Amino acid sequence: MTNEQWFLIITLAFGAYSIRFLGLVSGQFIGGNERLNKFLGNLPGCLIIALIASSLSDASMLTWTATVIAIIVAIISNNVVATMSLGFIAIYTLKFLFP
Repeated sequence: MTNEQWFLIITLAFGAYSIRFLGLVSGQFIGGNERLNKFLGNLPGCLIIALIASSLSDASMLTWTATVIAIIVAIISNNVVATMSLGFIAIYTLKFLFP
């Protein structure tokens, strides 16, 4: 192997372990910081809403109706599996009823 290949391997190994080490250190820091922990606790939900909102920007009325049904199920049940299942059932039922 050439020197450039060894340099690349060593650099990538150092980068990979540095990312893991920084993740470990920052995870311990976040766990001890209440304000940052509270902020990051809401981040996954915000990301999911952003993905869904961008998908619904040019959706049909049937998709919007199924979305409203899924939101109602989510609020009532607070169960991800039930929300996904009834959301899929709603969209396919609406597409079957209103082709």
